[in-house]
This record gives sequence, C-alpha cells and structure tokens, in this order.
Amino acid sequence: MSDATTKLDPTNCMPGPERMPALAMDAMDDAQKAAAQELINGPRGAVFGPFIPLMRSPELMNRLQKVGEYIRYHSALDTRINEWVMLIVSRHWTQQFEWCMHYPLALKAGMKQEILDALAEGRRPKGMAEDEEIAYDLCDELTRTHGVSDDTYQRAVACFGERGVVDMVGLVGYFTTVSMVMNVARTPPQKETTVTPLSPFPR
Repeated sequence: MSDATTKLDPTNCMPGPERMPALAMDAMDDAQKAAAQELINGPRGAVFGPFIPLMRSPELMNRLQKVGEYIRYHSALDTRINEWVMLIVSRHWTQQFEWCMHYPLALKAGMKQEILDALAEGRRPKGMAEDEEIAYDLCDELTRTHGVSDDTYQRAVACFGERGVVDMVGLVGYFTTVSMVMNVARTPPQKETTVTPLSPFPR
C-alpha cells in the first residue's frame, strides 16, 4: 500500500486523511436515506465501516450489503472459519477497519490468539486446526495465484463441501471488494477499538 518513505497515519497505516467520511442524514438524497434506513433496520443496526463510503452509491451499497448479510449471518461455514477467512483477506489488503472489527470476533469464535498474531505479522501460522489450515491454504493460494490447485480444492471440498467452498470464495470476493473500497476511501477503524492496527506488508 505504501513505500518506506511515505508517512503513515498510525491509526490506519494509510497515508492521508479519510476521504469519504460519514454523511449527515440531512445531506443525503432520498435514495441514500432509504439505503441508510434499511441498514439501520437490519441485523447491522447502523451505517458503519464500508457502508460509509458505499453510501455515495446507494444502489451498489444495497446490493453488496445483501451479499454481506448472507456471508456474515447465513453462510454454510462455521462462524470460526468465517471470521478466520475475513481476517486472512483483511491481512492481504492491510484493511484496518475489518481487521480491528473481526479480530475480537475471531477470538470469541474460538481462534487462538497466537494464530491471529502470526497472520498479522504476515507469517503462515503454526498450530492451526485442520479446517483452519485448509481455509488458510485455499484463501492464500487464491489471493496469490488467482486460482487453486486440485489438491487444495479437493481438501477444501472434503472439509467444507461444495457449498462451503463456494461460500468461502464468495466471502473472499466480498471482503476483497469492501477492503478495496475502504482502502481507497481511507476508512479508519472504529474509534473505540483496542486492537493493534496492522503494519503494512513490506513491498
């Protein structure tokens, strides 16, 4: 995301101020107000994170948030694996909001802190459970090579089933999209977070 000569904001490891801050309700047009109200009435209960910059395109936001709602709350994957995959994608994109939000949720779901901390440092974690390792391999291989080998695919199907593999790939795609949006918008983590922000990967 940056080189060593770029001054980084320590709160989000992205240079410069937030580009697309939250819109006041009285500054929204009718489509934006309707999209905001739908979020508030749904399981998220508020407009936050990626939906702040996405509010500039309310129809896109509506469609994406429906995908995200399925991915977050109705996926075929176990919550622990869901949270793990979200963090793998967040680390790949150095996406601070998602990392700070999902790190404690992954711990609560049963992920070991030492595994998450190894991921934060850009290392392949040791001591992963079998399903965590299979998910890591699929996501890591997919993001690096834009595909997966037969061995990786077969292990993933044996562990998660075809629906689980499709949901996992969809999860990677959804979180890649919102990570790109927030990195462009320089969306910071929530102010109340106690999670240490990610350091940029060496480039």
